[in-house]
Amino acid sequence: MIVSEILAQRYMKRYLLARVVSNFGNGMSPIALAFGVLHLRGGSATELGWILALAPIAMMAMAPFGGVIADKYGRVRVVGICDIWGSVGLFVQAAFFATGHVPVWVLLFANINFGLSWGVFWPASSGVMPAICKDEALQRANSLQYLVSNTAMILGAALGGIIVSTWGSTTGLFIDAATFTFAGSVVFSFRHLVAPNQEPSTLREDLIHGWKTFISYKWAAVVIGGFSVMMATWAMTENILGPLISLKNFHGAKSWAIVLTAESIGYLVGSLIGIKIKLRFPLRAVAILISTLALFSWSMSKPSSLVVIAIAAFIWGVALDLLSTLWSTTLARSVPREALSRVSSYDALGSFLLRPIGLLIAAPLANHFGYTKTLIAIGVVSLLVGLLMLAVPQVRNMELPEINK
Repeated sequence: MIVSEILAQRYMKRYLLARVVSNFGNGMSPIALAFGVLHLRGGSATELGWILALAPIAMMAMAPFGGVIADKYGRVRVVGICDIWGSVGLFVQAAFFATGHVPVWVLLFANINFGLSWGVFWPASSGVMPAICKDEALQRANSLQYLVSNTAMILGAALGGIIVSTWGSTTGLFIDAATFTFAGSVVFSFRHLVAPNQEPSTLREDLIHGWKTFISYKWAAVVIGGFSVMMATWAMTENILGPLISLKNFHGAKSWAIVLTAESIGYLVGSLIGIKIKLRFPLRAVAILISTLALFSWSMSKPSSLVVIAIAAFIWGVALDLLSTLWSTTLARSVPREALSRVSSYDALGSFLLRPIGLLIAAPLANHFGYTKTLIAIGVVSLLVGLLMLAVPQVRNMELPEINK
């Protein structure tokens, strides 16, 4: 199925529009929040770390229930509600940043609220594309989704540095909140696409069924374990140490916007590759692609050139987008459709399990051991994760099932 035929499917254009708008905000938000916190009176990298850790902690607490909620009440409906729900806290946070004084409770509310909505959104969103696209076109449709979303992230990251430098972080935070409200409203408009599950079952029964389905796939458990380490090392590199290095060695928000824009362009290239390729053993590629995070970390260990860092960020962007496409397609093609959101909830829980720890320890480790040693160690860990995944036969030899047409 070619791209024009994918776009011709009902609801596809509306869903892609929602993802474009929300990802424009996602491209801008890391710059706006990072430099907003660092420029607050008393703001520091350690404070930024625990603030950023709040959302994934809340997400993991909600994720097991998120899959049940999505399957029970309709995945499309839940995705729309979650986008709007998450934007409420972001608007409150932006309003306080505008005053120049941001109480702790505001940061707690905004980031925990977003994390809770994220914990429901993630497993719900995994079931939307399979519901609006035929199985034989699923990888191309996923790649197309990443393509248009990442194009928006490029624009968001590029404009984010300019907006934050010119008008301040508050403007970027308000724009980010508004994009979620818009995206949620668009998705909610076709909430009838996936009907709620009418089968009688208790919360406990749904959780147990999802867990049993998840652990029955050893390859999934191993890959998600690798993702957990990857998310931690990526967060340390990009969300904490990167902005600090940019402040110390380059030109702050503008320089870091260049790096994130390069990474976003990599996402775009990864999406184009994902549309074209067809792999018999997709998880082999996933394991290899995870290892490229080492290049990004190592490029900042001795930050003499912003160009080198941007090139490494681009390579990582290509790898991350492609491995995301391969993974989401593998999961959707291999897990029973009726349990997909519940299994995806454990994907979310496992993948983000170590991210808060990475965010919390990044600055202390760098202060104790130095930026160079810390970033080199992060790179080594990233490389080892990919190699260890390849060593597991269930991952190395996992094949996509045949499509029933």
